[in-house]
Amino acid sequence: MNFSVRIAFQMAVLFSSGIGLARADETLRVATFQIDATPPMGSPLCNGAVKPVKEVVTPLTARGIVLLGAENPIVLCAFDWVGIANESHDAFRASLAEAVGTTPDRVAVHTLHQHDAPGSDFATERLLAEHGLAGKYSNAAFDREVMERLAAAAEVSLVEARPVTHVGLGKGTIEGVASNRRILGPLGKVILQRQSSGGKNPAAREAPEGTIDPEVRLISFWNGDTPLVALTYYATHPMSYYGQGSVNWDFIGMARETREKALPGVACIHFDGAGGNVAAGKYNDGSKDNRPILAGRVAEGMKRAWETQEKAPIGASEVGWEVVPVAMPVRDTLVEEVLLAKLDDASLKITDRLRAGRDLTFLRRTKSGHEIPVACLRLGKARVLHLPGELFVEYQLAAQRMRPDLFVAMAAYGDYGTGYIGTAVAYGQGGYETGIVSRVGPPVEEVLMGAMRQLLKQP
Repeated sequence: MNFSVRIAFQMAVLFSSGIGLARADETLRVATFQIDATPPMGSPLCNGAVKPVKEVVTPLTARGIVLLGAENPIVLCAFDWVGIANESHDAFRASLAEAVGTTPDRVAVHTLHQHDAPGSDFATERLLAEHGLAGKYSNAAFDREVMERLAAAAEVSLVEARPVTHVGLGKGTIEGVASNRRILGPLGKVILQRQSSGGKNPAAREAPEGTIDPEVRLISFWNGDTPLVALTYYATHPMSYYGQGSVNWDFIGMARETREKALPGVACIHFDGAGGNVAAGKYNDGSKDNRPILAGRVAEGMKRAWETQEKAPIGASEVGWEVVPVAMPVRDTLVEEVLLAKLDDASLKITDRLRAGRDLTFLRRTKSGHEIPVACLRLGKARVLHLPGELFVEYQLAAQRMRPDLFVAMAAYGDYGTGYIGTAVAYGQGGYETGIVSRVGPPVEEVLMGAMRQLLKQP
């Protein structure tokens, strides 16, 4: 739509939905939207790191909500994709913002990080194309088509926005799923990397769970006694097995589907928490039979959170949104000349060249002064932090400790450009995440902890 048509449409939405200009700041309402985001055959998956699409086992979705009435609209959106990074993250947020009549800083876009799923970064794809690697990392044309359909769905959803009178808050323990990926030895170094299917290795299977957050958190919106939306948050890599070109939403999507069937008419939207160093490795051997078992355990935890939730009245005045832009510290191992040489070296594996392109995009973008938004949604006594990258679970646990008087949830995997985000001490421990592939350096902990304290109003 052009600007004048869009404004007319949004004005019509305000009046037809009973808000009206005089009451726009008094009535809290929620709209829900969802589209199919399944890539076409042959598209790259997992940023080009695995085989491209050969079949679709389950469709992928992008789904979200628009909160209306608390100043400008607030948008929360979750994709069944591996990651949306850098320029794409900005573009998707701007597109949604324009569609619903808000600003990009009030839009949060996250991914669930399934690996049999696509990633998107328009800047990296453009850079790779300049070096003969077009279409190896992503399907940019498809990404833009999804972005347009998503914006259209969000805009249309405003017509059916429904009043919210209560918010529900609940927690449920999930057993036998999450385990820390990094097993330390007596010298404090990573001696065993327990990946998603690490249970194949007896040592990984027998090692303790390590540092995790075992709880799934639930936030629900109600109109009187009618439930409208269920948002869930749980920190773990969501893969059981992957990599053969079979598109699917894995065990986390299966658990979400189970809850949708149990809650007809309720929009179920899941967010991955700070699961960068957490996976199902202790409890998963990668066998196909284990996927539904893991899904069942997650669904059971979600059910417990739903059944134990406590409802409380909520109005628009109890809803807020605050953003702290942060400059991410680039890791000192990222050197432009070295990355360019790798990008142009045809003797290297394509995956190594793709990673060099991704590293170079983030390096240039950050050096140009770009800042990444860290945001907090206030819902009465609840706070939801929205953070970038493959964040370590220690950040989520720290946020909870900052405000033990509040219900604190976290959605990570926002701007995926950073890659893994470890704690300061983790960068001296080695391991895959902080020893090899993270694009940020140890000062990142001070940066993000400071932003979280500011958002949570913690001195």
